[in-house]
Amino acid sequence: MRKFISVVSLLLAVALFATACAPAAPAEPAAPTDVPAEATPVLEDTLVIYSGRSESLVAPLIEQFKTQTGIDVQVRYASTSELAATLLEEGANSPADIYFAQDPGGLGAVADAGLLAELPADLLALVDPRFADPDRQWLGVSGRARVVVYNTNLLSEADLPTSMEGFTDPAWNGRIGLPPTNASFQIMITAMRQVWGEEATRAWLAGILANNPVFYENNTSVVAAVAAGEVEVGFVNHYYLYRFLAEQGESFPARNYFIPDAGPGALVMTSGVGQLASARHPNAAQAFIAYLLSLEGQQYFATETNEYPLIAGVDTNPLLTPLAELDALEIELGALADLQGTVALLQEVGFLP
Repeated sequence: MRKFISVVSLLLAVALFATACAPAAPAEPAAPTDVPAEATPVLEDTLVIYSGRSESLVAPLIEQFKTQTGIDVQVRYASTSELAATLLEEGANSPADIYFAQDPGGLGAVADAGLLAELPADLLALVDPRFADPDRQWLGVSGRARVVVYNTNLLSEADLPTSMEGFTDPAWNGRIGLPPTNASFQIMITAMRQVWGEEATRAWLAGILANNPVFYENNTSVVAAVAAGEVEVGFVNHYYLYRFLAEQGESFPARNYFIPDAGPGALVMTSGVGQLASARHPNAAQAFIAYLLSLEGQQYFATETNEYPLIAGVDTNPLLTPLAELDALEIELGALADLQGTVALLQEVGFLP
């Protein structure tokens, strides 16, 4: 809480100058000491958020912010892609102040359309640069790793390939589950296109399709199917498993496998947030971003959703492999914006209608 208050105080002091001054080099936030009181803007009493994160996951966090600040927060919930399309259609007439996205793809599409404001250096300095847009228009607020979830009654880690390419082996015929319409799966394919190239990615998709994968609606369904033995492995985000473990205990017959090759299957994505350039409540928007990256906000992600916090000093699930220990793919998250090209490829090879 003290960190949040300090950051918000700083934001209030610099907000009037953030768009007029060139951003300073990233530094640890500190409370201002020499800014005249009359120059300090007042937080607006309203904030409008377009949230691609589901209501069940983030509504309590938003309510905490609302309670602490007294700001009337209005939230529109929908999928990240749907809200991106809405923002592109609304343009500068959008009522939104904040776009809270599940993945970098939606943020990148909105940023590329010139609809996001450049964020102050003080906000960007709160996270490692690899979790922020290189053009300074959005930043990550929680981390989500791609994993292979596997049935522990049927497999051990030693049975699993050390790279995603290994799952095209005919030995995996009929044993794979995945959610082709899921945004995170599509982001992984986007990363493949960036790292492997278009043709190699197309060949991988064709090889997976030749192994007759079972398609599911979402990540939760994939994890449940793996545990039930409908399939033996699934391609999902890491945190879905921990929901089942919390509800059903350690006997739940599935575990995560973190691909060790630092390739696209080891992608660490972020949910992220950006301020609309047309925001009517920019000070409240920046206070909300600061809250998401406060110790309290980050602890919420670590405790309630089992996502990776992006600041130090946050307690995480002891079952979760630390972020620093992952052999993660090194890629600029801003490079993952071309979801449209990925969807076209998935349609071409038969993953989507």
